[in-house]
Amino acid sequence: MKAEIMVRRSVLAIAFAGLFAGGVYAQSPDPTPQQQDIQSDKKDIRNDKKDLAKDRADRNADQRDINHDRRDFNKDRADRNADQRDINHDRRDLSKDRADRNKDQRDINKDRSQLASDVKQFGANSAQAQADRKDFRADRVDRNKDQRDINHDRRDLNKDRADRNADQRDINHDKRDLAKDRKDRNQDQKDINKDKRDLHKDRKDLRHDKRGH
Repeated sequence: MKAEIMVRRSVLAIAFAGLFAGGVYAQSPDPTPQQQDIQSDKKDIRNDKKDLAKDRADRNADQRDINHDRRDFNKDRADRNADQRDINHDRRDLSKDRADRNKDQRDINKDRSQLASDVKQFGANSAQAQADRKDFRADRVDRNKDQRDINHDRRDLNKDRADRNADQRDINHDKRDLAKDRKDRNQDQKDINKDKRDLHKDRKDLRHDKRGH
């Protein structure tokens, strides 16, 4: 009798264990297709937000580069214009100094002729010859000074031309950088617009999947 009772109890225990296991299994079924779609939509939305944040950061970085390039461009253009003004000033100085030098040379030539004439007419040690020699020395000093000014003006002109050409190369480089950064910024803006559309679509899909129709 006791053996029969033990057998019945064992059978009942096995039956309850089976019912309990079935209940647990019933409470944790595989995700339905609708739940899978919702999870996938949420994942897409997270990815869209990441892409949107990254593209915005890239767009903002490109805009900062554009602003920096503009400042460089404006500075280099101002430097180039200042160098061109210096060049124009050097040219005027050079032209004036050449005119002065040529005038002094004509005065020297005239002094030589006058000296030769006075020496012949009044003698080598005459007052006229001595005055001619004094004028000759003064004009030669002026001519040499003007020549030094000409040499100085040439050096300034060459330096300012070199500076102007370097600034022009910087301007050309700035233009290329500015064009590239603008292109990158515009592409990033297009990516942002696409990310927004994707995010809007994925949110719409999520709402649709939650409703189940």
